[in-house]
Amino acid sequence: MWIYDKKLEYPVKIKNRNPRMAKYIISQYGGPDGELAASLRYLSQRFSMPTEEARATLNDIGTEELAHLEIVGTIVHQLTRGVPADVIEREGLGAYYTDHDHAIYPMSASGTPWTAAYIQSKGDPIADLVEDLAAEQKARATYENLLNLVDDPDVREPLKFLRAREIVHFQRFGETLRIVEEKLAQKKFYMPKPDFMKPTK
Repeated sequence: MWIYDKKLEYPVKIKNRNPRMAKYIISQYGGPDGELAASLRYLSQRFSMPTEEARATLNDIGTEELAHLEIVGTIVHQLTRGVPADVIEREGLGAYYTDHDHAIYPMSASGTPWTAAYIQSKGDPIADLVEDLAAEQKARATYENLLNLVDDPDVREPLKFLRAREIVHFQRFGETLRIVEEKLAQKKFYMPKPDFMKPTK
């Protein structure tokens, strides 16, 4: 189903450790508007879509969100790699370190673990696509909030790339919604029964 190219969609090469920033950025890994939620939302919703184009869009974007999850995880890992426990604790990650050491774990910036309650797969293609449009806008807004907190260009550039992809995804979902609405608005035409299916007298 997928071909995995073993490199990040956007390179991450962070020179300066910053566990405090990692605490905020991890929200895009496992927070309510993060990449894990987006991926599972779209890859679940695709099965209910009424057109091949819609299924393909959800499959493609859901897959790309997995690549974004990998980027965010790499950012968090590089921001905390090798940082001593006392520094981790001083920067506000003591509770996280207690449970996960330097591992990457899906949670929000406020410390709430990821939950499937963050996503919806309604089975109604219009409802699902409208939710997807909102999800992309919320993710874009979160990346913009993070960019307001970050001054390190090694961190800013991958975040800017991820924000740009949210905008593209929003546009693709808008196109997909139009395609699905047109499909659902089509009149259903029924062919008359052929003679051999008509009742005999």
